[in-house]
Formats: sequence, C-alpha cells, structure tokens
Amino acid sequence: MSEKEETRPVTLSNLRPAPGSRRNRMRVGRGPGSGKGKTSGRGSKGHKARSGGSTNPGFEGGQMPMYRRLPKRGFTNPFKVANQVVNLRDLTRMGGTEITPATLYASGLIAEPDRPVKLLGVGDAGRAYAVRGVRYSATAKSKVEAAGGTVEG
Repeated sequence: MSEKEETRPVTLSNLRPAPGSRRNRMRVGRGPGSGKGKTSGRGSKGHKARSGGSTNPGFEGGQMPMYRRLPKRGFTNPFKVANQVVNLRDLTRMGGTEITPATLYASGLIAEPDRPVKLLGVGDAGRAYAVRGVRYSATAKSKVEAAGGTVEG
C-alpha cells in the first residue's frame, strides 16, 4: 500500500476486501479442459451427485433413524392456554394498588394484556391491593387479604 492509501479514511465508497481474501467462483461443467467438467466435481452417481442431493437432518445412512426407533407417547393439547405468571414480590414495581391485566401490562409485568394472568403467592403483599380480573392461587389470596386488600374472581 502506498502512504496515500493508508491515510485516506475508510468510507463506503472506498471499501475493498483484503487482497487475496476473495476468489472467483468455480464454473463447473464447462468441458474437460476446465478441470471441473463432466461430473463437475461430484464424483460419479449416488445420492450426492444429484441436484438437491442432500440428506435430511435425521438421516442415518439408511439405518432406521432414532426418531422412528423410539416409541411415541403422550399427547400435546393444541388448545392449552398458558397463564402469564406474576408473583406478589413483583407487585412492588407497580405504582398503584389496583391489579388488573391492563395495569400489569402497563407496568411491564406481563407481555400480553389479552392472555390470562395468574397471581402467585411468592413474596409478601406490601400494600392493600385490589385484585380484579386475574386468576390467583390460594396463597396469594390469603396474603393479599391479610394485608387488607380485596380479591375478586
């Protein structure tokens, strides 16, 4: 490099790859003189010589794959609705005393206001909270009521 090139600032208009870091694409199947003619570097015949000839992730060379050898058991309910969990100790980050899905969402304690929320009894209820429209555990209900709050189903 000349000294002039070194002092010039690098901008989008003068970006270049490092010398020798990029090679030209190999053009295969262009005759025997090219060194990559006829079979184009894929050997002869076989699955990998074909276009699109790559195996799926579970392929084990023709042996019965693991995911087919293992027994299938159980059931996954496609209609299951998972609750968004909020603990009593998390409520200290909220400003007010009213606990609804909207106020929990506004304070960043839940990700979606439309999905069901469940209040769990981990920690202590520091204030008298008014809980509405939220599911709750028996422990959470007793702690909120012990702190002077109300719980509505």
